[in-house]
Amino acid sequence: MTYVQRAADRFRGGDPAAGIETWHAFSFSGFYDPDNVRFGPLAACNEERLAGGAGFAEHPHRDVEIVTWVVEGELTHEDSTGRIVTVRPGDLQRLSAGSGVRHTERNAGSVPLRFVQMWLTPSDFGGEPSYEVVRGIADGTPYALGRAEAVLHVRRLRPGGQAALPDAPWLYVHVVRGAVRLGEDVLRDGDAARILDASGVTVEAIGSRAEVLAWEMHAEPRFG
Repeated sequence: MTYVQRAADRFRGGDPAAGIETWHAFSFSGFYDPDNVRFGPLAACNEERLAGGAGFAEHPHRDVEIVTWVVEGELTHEDSTGRIVTVRPGDLQRLSAGSGVRHTERNAGSVPLRFVQMWLTPSDFGGEPSYEVVRGIADGTPYALGRAEAVLHVRRLRPGGQAALPDAPWLYVHVVRGAVRLGEDVLRDGDAARILDASGVTVEAIGSRAEVLAWEMHAEPRFG
């Protein structure tokens, strides 16, 4: 079963007056839809745009896996361990909040920043926070998120190029840029597809280069 969510159907949040524009794929912050809380362990997929100098003030997280994919510009991450890191396009950032961590995210430059941030609920709670940046992750290289029993796949396609996506009980496909054909549907920038019991799924770039993020997920989170 496939459900397509168009970019225009996302809930708009953020604070445009402060230079922060956000589009949420799932219930988030002040927006709640009981039929759209999560998909497998994936609880958030936010399209974020920050103007130069804009950012999120220090705030806490716990028991969540946060994966960030920078599309344009540079993201400055700073957390309560004293770590300060700049994340650029093609880099993958992962913050495992564990029993608790505080961080800030901002656009320290003058060039507009665009990134996709995804939150997954781990299968087991607690533990020490941890952090990683994979620089220039290669196309087709899977990134395993063991605590959430999930794997992220990056697919960069030339015009007309095709790629297979993994079989999985829950498969979430997000189009970062370009347009792709997925089954009978055409997905464009910001569109996403949620596929249950995915098998033999492929994507094909239409008209120009395309970039796709695909979450292969194998378990729902356990609460209590």
